[in-house]
Amino acid sequence: MTPEGKVKKEVIAYLEELGAYYFMPVTGGYGRSGVPDIVACLYGNFVGIECKAGNNQPTALQEKNLKAIRSAGGLSFCVNSVKVLREQLESDFERLE
Repeated sequence: MTPEGKVKKEVIAYLEELGAYYFMPVTGGYGRSGVPDIVACLYGNFVGIECKAGNNQPTALQEKNLKAIRSAGGLSFCVNSVKVLREQLESDFERLE
């Protein structure tokens, strides 16, 4: 399993713990490029999660999609660990309450 694959696996396990609905979109061919690795619905909120290993950063197209999600009222994150995702979600849901 790739380092990024490990991050995805951990994120999915965490989303399952939270009871989130999620899926991993297929890109290429007929799919849309640059979409987040994981798309979820959590506590009634649309969430896009781009997973990266180590210090890797999203591409310009991935960043554009993450910003578009935020502009549309959703939540979006680029994370390299479950710890980072947990902190981001706690921060954003605190603001939503």
